[in-house]
Amino acid sequence: MKRLFAVLSLLMVASVALGACAAPFDCDDAIGCVDIAPGDPIHIGAMLTISGATAFLGEDSRGGVEIAIADRDTELLDHPIQLTVEDSLCSAEGGQTAATKITADPTIVGVIGTNCSSAMTAAMSTMSASGVTTLSPTNTAPALTLIGEEYTWEPGYFRVCHTDLFQGAVAAEFAYNELGARTLATIHDGSPYADQLQEVMAARFAELGGTVTFQGAVNVGDTDMRTILTTVAADTPDVLYFPIFEPEGPFIVAQSSEISGLEDTILIGADGLLVAGFPENSGENAIGMYLSGPYVSGASYDEFLTKWDDQIGGVPPSGFHAFAYDATNILLDAIEEVAVVDSDGTVHIGRQALRDAVTATTGFDGLTGVLDCGQKVFGEGLTANGDCATGEALGVFKITAAEVLEDNWPPPVEYTP
Repeated sequence: MKRLFAVLSLLMVASVALGACAAPFDCDDAIGCVDIAPGDPIHIGAMLTISGATAFLGEDSRGGVEIAIADRDTELLDHPIQLTVEDSLCSAEGGQTAATKITADPTIVGVIGTNCSSAMTAAMSTMSASGVTTLSPTNTAPALTLIGEEYTWEPGYFRVCHTDLFQGAVAAEFAYNELGARTLATIHDGSPYADQLQEVMAARFAELGGTVTFQGAVNVGDTDMRTILTTVAADTPDVLYFPIFEPEGPFIVAQSSEISGLEDTILIGADGLLVAGFPENSGENAIGMYLSGPYVSGASYDEFLTKWDDQIGGVPPSGFHAFAYDATNILLDAIEEVAVVDSDGTVHIGRQALRDAVTATTGFDGLTGVLDCGQKVFGEGLTANGDCATGEALGVFKITAAEVLEDNWPPPVEYTP
């Protein structure tokens, strides 16, 4: 009889244990969970500009994302990793369209994107409200992460690239201290990226003691830049800074030699023109000009470039691929950290938990430096959420005859802060 009771007791304990294992997962995450069944993929998205004149940015970023996934043998938590890419173009309309498509799929856990600040400005509210975590490899407009009613940031948005609070200052300090410039003119294209970057550059240049002679704009799609260049030339500035994109940037360079008063003006562009096709599209006037933008070096980066050549071919077309690689790894590490895995392999990912894990990322040793995604305070009391970069991966490049005439890329770095 005692043996029978013992057996029954063991059976009851086993039954309770099995019932506990089989109990359904109870999601208590503040904004919900993504549940991934055994064998189903862990699904991440990308909103990148993969068509039109700025497609080089999207292809550059996509390569970094794909290499990061390949480094994990395309698996995470014993589930395959699925990547869905939506074309966000480089516009508000494109960003909103891509965000609508991405957020319509409840299986997508996180997103890499966008490439252009204008696209993210439009997509921000949709992405934040959906609960999806978004990390950009290339959005540099300061307003995207600054906190305040006049700014753009909403919960769930992060960027791994530099804010232009860094890039604009680097460009100004290079122009004033290294080139000896004392007068500056700027041209933007009305986009959040270009307008905010030239404003930071101009403000820092003035702080250093320089004089800003002109700040004006062209329209996206303009081809004749002679009128605005003539206005710029009236004050014969030492430097003309135009942080815009192709094809407008090359038109400015190509037509600058036609304008009296610009003979000695030094041309400086920014990372929107840091693309392999820019020197050829601009012509010989580009020889001797400068571009500010990402600068990454070191043994780990050299290894990454070898992977790029093996898996994609050639060299990256722009300068943000390493940021895309780091952004993807931060996202995948955070997913791995917060995931709850059932005994049958089902994975549960809390959306708020994922955002919190990315925010808590600190000391991340990436290709682009040691990254920290916590809150930051910039000069004049500006507070930002979601800025992971420290501004260390920046430089100023000089276009030489080798880039224009011999298809050399990338150009040599002239200055690092």
